[in-house]
Amino acid sequence: MADDLSAIDREGFARELDALRVELEAEISVEDFAHLRKLERWASACTVIGYATGWLAPNPLSAIALSLGSTARWTIVVHHVSHKSMDKVPGIPERYTSRVFAQGQRRMLDWFDWMLPEAWHHEHDVLHHFHTGELADPDLVEENVSVIRDAKIPKVLKYAAVAFYAATWKLTYYTPNTFQILKRAQKRRARRGGTEEARGDEPYLAVLDPRTDVGREFWRRCLLPYGLGRFVAIPAAFLPLGPWAAFSVWANSVAAEVLTNVHTFLIIAPNHAGDDVYRFDTPAHGRAELYLRQVAGSANYTTGGDLRDFLQGFLNYQIEHHLFPTLPPRKYQQMQPRVKAICARYGVPYVQQSLFRRVKKLVDVMVGNTSMRHGITRAGGGEHAAAAE
Repeated sequence: MADDLSAIDREGFARELDALRVELEAEISVEDFAHLRKLERWASACTVIGYATGWLAPNPLSAIALSLGSTARWTIVVHHVSHKSMDKVPGIPERYTSRVFAQGQRRMLDWFDWMLPEAWHHEHDVLHHFHTGELADPDLVEENVSVIRDAKIPKVLKYAAVAFYAATWKLTYYTPNTFQILKRAQKRRARRGGTEEARGDEPYLAVLDPRTDVGREFWRRCLLPYGLGRFVAIPAAFLPLGPWAAFSVWANSVAAEVLTNVHTFLIIAPNHAGDDVYRFDTPAHGRAELYLRQVAGSANYTTGGDLRDFLQGFLNYQIEHHLFPTLPPRKYQQMQPRVKAICARYGVPYVQQSLFRRVKKLVDVMVGNTSMRHGITRAGGGEHAAAAE
């Protein structure tokens, strides 16, 4: 049966969190920007090391360094700047504001990746954050992998499917999914109405078909810019050092792409999956209920220390980030123990475990060993949740 969380004092919980948010927002300063810039320099250093050694021969050091650079660029820099975390910093350079960063001609300079920035912003910053754990959440893992969960095949094949998904998910999930969601939103706005859809009627990966208008746009705006840049133009730039140098850079780039897929999958996907994490069958009403759901529907990893947080893409503060997504990453480090204490006072489920334990819980959900909890977060809101069991 669904767990009833409606007896929790949501309003009192929200008041304490709001007070904490006001306090932290008042303390946003150039130190928060300096902290982000430090993390960005770490990411850039990884990329420089990757290419500086990548022409010698295919090797794990270069691949790992390139992978770390790409991962940190997305999960730390792009992620937080896109959420407007730097917009309130006094005297912030305009290129680090959400309205400029990775927009237009700055896309390939600020975020060199498959995804279209505005598509990821709409899918992630809007739909995922405002509908966490609902069917309207495009990143609801349990729902997205229902084909694997329900398949009548040997369990070993399900694990193999998860492994393939992890190694390719930026290309086979995030990029086409975010683009399709953006196109649906644009059509809805053109009709001046309609319900926002996290999952449409079009076939999965339909945008990969270059015979259609939307397919050609997808190739032109997503696949070709990054694919030709990362795997053709950059390796070709090393041709003056010889064919072996160019081939080595290409091989290390391909290996890095697989590694960054696996790395980002392991630190992103477990944030909202597990048999101790909640999903919801009705929309949230009001800020207080939304706060409760953001905590109950998210999971943290082990926190503390810039290096550990960097390697986990600062996604180990997922609960704090989902409560206040516009705060700088440094503020999550400062507020995490206080948020955990507030949750304890109000009896709000606060899940925090090592990354490895969370990955196991994720995989168990994906292959059908376990299922997520259904939660009721307001009185009288249980009909749909109970029916889902």
